[in-house]
Amino acid sequence: MTNQNEITSLLDILPIEYHDIDTTDLIEIVTDLGRPLEFRYTTGYTFVEDEIITEEFIQSVVARVSRFAPDNRAGISGTLHRISRIIDREGNIVGLTCRVGQPHIGTVEIIKDLINEGYNILLLGSPGAGKTTKLRDVARYCANELKRRVVICDTSNEIAGDGQVPHPAVGRSRRLQVPFNKRQEEVMLEIVENHMPETIVIDEISTRQEAEACRTIAQRGVQLVATAHGRTLDDLIKNPPLMNLIGGIQTVCLSDSQAAARGTSKSIRERQFPATFTAIVEIEGFDRVRIHKDIDAVVDANLNGGEAVGELRILTSDGRVLVQGNAEIKTTEIAQVEKYFLQTNKK
Repeated sequence: MTNQNEITSLLDILPIEYHDIDTTDLIEIVTDLGRPLEFRYTTGYTFVEDEIITEEFIQSVVARVSRFAPDNRAGISGTLHRISRIIDREGNIVGLTCRVGQPHIGTVEIIKDLINEGYNILLLGSPGAGKTTKLRDVARYCANELKRRVVICDTSNEIAGDGQVPHPAVGRSRRLQVPFNKRQEEVMLEIVENHMPETIVIDEISTRQEAEACRTIAQRGVQLVATAHGRTLDDLIKNPPLMNLIGGIQTVCLSDSQAAARGTSKSIRERQFPATFTAIVEIEGFDRVRIHKDIDAVVDANLNGGEAVGELRILTSDGRVLVQGNAEIKTTEIAQVEKYFLQTNKK
């Protein structure tokens, strides 16, 4: 559900007033040169056929947002909204994607136990699954409720919003802005060296250098909570730049006797070192996640032909966490949990 106070600031950047537009479940506003204005929702989209986007329309929007960074992203000061531009070969802006950004307090509930126990947590999920939203609430919870020293490594101001003052949604967390993507690993290490964090929150780990920086930070005893590209643990195992996050994968050639003793072929894949992240959270929906713990054992089993099933959790509308699978959360609502999942499977 879209918060009207948050959405008004996004609608205000349009040159024509659209405050009467339905903002329920609004995801993006799209302005492409020569095409109708488009409002995208979780359930579909709406075109404003009589509003064809012109250069003047686009420039009017650009004048109302912050300066675009080298990653072609801008924002609106004091908000979580993200403005991304499309440019032609001459550098002219021919399209804008104005993505709705807003806080959702309470999404941390579904993984609160992992945070309390000090796990290094890596959030995975498809674009728009809610990784950054959950990450933002993690920062707030750690800083405000656990009273930890939390520092956010904020690429493109995705987590704490645009402007010099972090958005209230991150609570008392501090924030270091990343000037451009290629410097993210430098800022990550700067946080550890200069600001004495207990927890570091990072969005979009995507390179080998950033994965190595995560490993360095974890070795210094700092808790990491981050997101990465990919939907599942298996995606990480198959992704060379990111496999270091889960221990690195190497191919080893065994002798005939070793292969015979193990019952494997002579060429096998093995984990190189302990995983940086000790819990993987696959976000399957806004209120549904699948959790893998003891990552070293899970990765080893996967490399030996096993399948990581994980622990499925559902966050109900009244804030309860329902658990299915190898649950480590004890609950007195077993019957309700089984009934819920039975109904879900029937649907």
